[in-house]
Amino acid sequence: MVSKEQQITLGKVGAVYGIKGWLRIHSFTDDPDAILDYFPWSLKLGNNTQTVEITDWRKHNKGLIVKVAGIDDRDIAQKLVSSEILVNESALPELPEGDFYWRDLIGMKVVTNKGYDLGVVSDLLETGANDVLVVKANLNDGFGKKERLIPYTLGQAVESVSAENKQICVDWDPGF
Repeated sequence: MVSKEQQITLGKVGAVYGIKGWLRIHSFTDDPDAILDYFPWSLKLGNNTQTVEITDWRKHNKGLIVKVAGIDDRDIAQKLVSSEILVNESALPELPEGDFYWRDLIGMKVVTNKGYDLGVVSDLLETGANDVLVVKANLNDGFGKKERLIPYTLGQAVESVSAENKQICVDWDPGF
């Protein structure tokens, strides 16, 4: 039975590994091993979701492989390939005040400190130096922009983030 609580995608099931039902895992967490800190897992493929128990895991090459309870056959494991790995939102740690998960920023409106509506955050990119907001511009953007890339640097390009208002205020030239 899957909980009615909001679920978050933390990874995806890759290919089957070996003949005993092990599965390769593609982790979406910053540290790929951190996906193993969040349980229970629900695997979602299409409209079907099932909660599974991970009985064993190992590092393999640059990734992870896991063993799911009750699956000891390659053909049965094959049916789980491409499943999304979901966990309950409550499994994620609370963040300090002023920190946000990427999923919290996606969908927020972005406005300049002078009140110009730049659009909505559609995605984020990790560049190494800092994360970058991908802002999908409004259809009637006065500068003809379709998308803007704004560095997510608090206190510099990003002046404030209001979770309550779902809005990010930036010091940014709308023509750029």
